[in-house]
Parts: sequence; structure tokens; C-alpha cells
Amino acid sequence: MGATEHAGGGSGYGPGQLSDSSDGRTVLPAPRPVQGRAALRPSGGTPLSLRCGTKGDPPRLRPTLTASRMESIALSGERLMPVIHHTIPIFVAIATTASALAAQTPTPVVVEYVIPRAGNFPHDPAVGADGIVWYTDQTNSYIGRLDPATGKITDYATPTPESGPHGITVAPDGSVWYTAQRTGLLGRVNPKDGSIDEFDLPYETRNPHTPIAHQGKIWYTDANNNTYGRLDPASGKVDFWTIPTPNTRPYGLFAAPDESVWIAQLGTNQLSRVDPASGALREYPLPNPAARPRRLTITADGTVWYTDYARGYLGALNPATGNVREWPSPGGKDSGPYGISTGTDGRIWYDEARTGDMVAFDPKTSKMTVVPIPTAGAIVRHMVTDGARGRLWLALSGTGRIGEIDLGKPR
Repeated sequence: MGATEHAGGGSGYGPGQLSDSSDGRTVLPAPRPVQGRAALRPSGGTPLSLRCGTKGDPPRLRPTLTASRMESIALSGERLMPVIHHTIPIFVAIATTASALAAQTPTPVVVEYVIPRAGNFPHDPAVGADGIVWYTDQTNSYIGRLDPATGKITDYATPTPESGPHGITVAPDGSVWYTAQRTGLLGRVNPKDGSIDEFDLPYETRNPHTPIAHQGKIWYTDANNNTYGRLDPASGKVDFWTIPTPNTRPYGLFAAPDESVWIAQLGTNQLSRVDPASGALREYPLPNPAARPRRLTITADGTVWYTDYARGYLGALNPATGNVREWPSPGGKDSGPYGISTGTDGRIWYDEARTGDMVAFDPKTSKMTVVPIPTAGAIVRHMVTDGARGRLWLALSGTGRIGEIDLGKPR
């Protein structure tokens, strides 16, 4: 499919915003960060989780759920005992393509793993260095763990009920972090025993959305409150910033090779680059005012790829020049491109939320391969690539399944 290319142009923004005329980008002065801090962990006795208090309030403490604590809870019939299930992949779908792939390229397929817990709603997945897949069960307020080698699924209830866990990420130290969108928390799961610590966020950023682990901090967006923030797990300190442009709905979040943090502003036609040291934000307006970028992935050359949910496009921004290229999605203008990731096969993978298809885009040839998801009604809100094993993991929202695509080893 042919690409539409746009040169970097003027921002069209009003007073108070600093325009970089050399590339048409918009620079927003960083607001003064608002901070909170958790109290130090008390010595001795039962370990306590450190939670960041809301502004003006004293910090609250929550007990850490240890393995022994979960065992005692199970005996008393409470809801916090991890539940272990076994499942095997049962569905496979083979790709269809308008342009046949080269003979040496394996035909991609989607394999599905059924989540046994009734009423589950997998929202986002994450994968650790050990290949274990973690996911958020938003409806039941559980954090799930899938071992692809055995098919075993274990899930852990969030300490605060009905937290609505949304995004999830695995930090370099192996800890698993999730956003409790309904209760204003960040949660940290110990992968060894499933114990969970919770960290309160300030009221002004009480609906955390997408998290990433970056430079020892946990960064997150808050689409409901037009904010983005970071938590220092070591100190409990929270910094957050309000985006000067109103109603931007900061959504997808991704760290670039140059260490900058990028945000997709779903409520506008903009992408934003954040300086992780200062929190300063620079906005990059996309050429079409109707564009609504939802999720991001960034390739090794620094290109920012995004899904344009409103217009049915895949887009690519060159931050150095401000140039934007776009390709119409195979499913058309109403296909709803959503989750996106860079595959080990060199292609950009994304989901069409309204067609039930995955799409693989080859940047070298502009070929798009459509891979159907076998179970109808699946929406992939987020996906993650296991680079070491050449796997792409999908949370198949609406189907109660986790999806897997074997991409082959990195090229």
C-alpha cells in the first residue's frame, strides 16, 4: 500500500507554547512537578507495603501479602489465595495475505490459551526475561501468570478489591508492575511468591493507565486526568505533570533508544516526547487534525510508530525531521487500529479492533499481511514482544484468552 508522506510543519498552537521553527515541533514548558512521598518502611515486625499518600494526606500502609499470608487467607475462605490452572493452546489461525510472503518467511499463526477463571477480561500482557507471560484481568481484579512451557496459569487477586488492573509491565529486576486504574494505585508483584505491594498515587493522577519501567522508575499515563507521572520505588517519591494542552487523553507510553519517553495523546492529533530527567514535554502535531494516535512502538532507528484509531491508519514519525508517513489499514477507515509492537521478524504488528484481525507491516516493502484471530470478538488493546524467544503475546480482550504468534528468531 502506498504511503502518504508529510513534511514537518507548523504547530498551529497558541500563546504560551514555544515553536521550534527548524522542524515544526511544539515545545511545551515543563510544569513544576507535583510530588508525594511514602513513609519509610518500619523496621521489624511484619513487612509493610509503602504507599505514596495523596497530596496533603499522611501516607497509608498496606501489609505485603506473603506466601504464608496467602495460605492463611485461603484457609479462611478469603479471596487472596492464588489460583492455579492448567491450559493448553487450542486454537490456531493461519494468515491470509493480499501479497504472498516470500517463500522463506514462515506463515504466521495465532495460538490461543484459554484463561479458566470465569468472567475474566485480559486487558494488557507483559513478558519477563524468563519468558513468563503476565496479564491483567481487569474485571475480576486479578493479575495472571502464564507459563508457556507448561500451559499452567496462576492468578493473584489484587489486595485492594475491584482495582480494575489495566496496564502491566515487567521491570529489569523481574518485578511485575500494574496500574490499578479504579483505585489510584500502582501495584508491584513479587514474581517468586506472588506477594503484592501497593503504592497510592496523588489524587490529581488517580486513574493510572499504561505503565513502563524506565531508568529505575515506573512511568505511567493517566488518560482521565491529562497527566503523566513517575514513581521511584526506592523512595516512594511520585512526580507528575499536567499536560498544558487540555483533554489530550495521554494513553500509550513507550521508551525510545535515546532514553526519552513518548506518549500517544488519544484526545488530540499529537505525539509527545518527554525528557525523563526534567519531565519537560514536547508535542509533535500530526498532519491530519482528525488523527487520534492510541498506542506506540519505537524501532531501533528511533522511528515512532503509532496506530491512528480514528482514521484507520498506521503512522510513522521521524523525530529528527518531523516528517510523518501514513499507510491505510487493510480493514479500512473504521478498522480501529489499536495495540502495536515491533516484531523480531522486522515487521510492525498491530491489531484492528473492529475487524478481529492482526496486521503485519513490512517497513522495507510496505506489504501488509492480515492474520485473523481465531476467536471472534477479540480486541488486542496491547501486545508485547518477547525478543529473546521470537514470540508476540496478545491479550485477547472479550474472549478470555491470551494469544501467541511465533515470529521466529530476531533477524
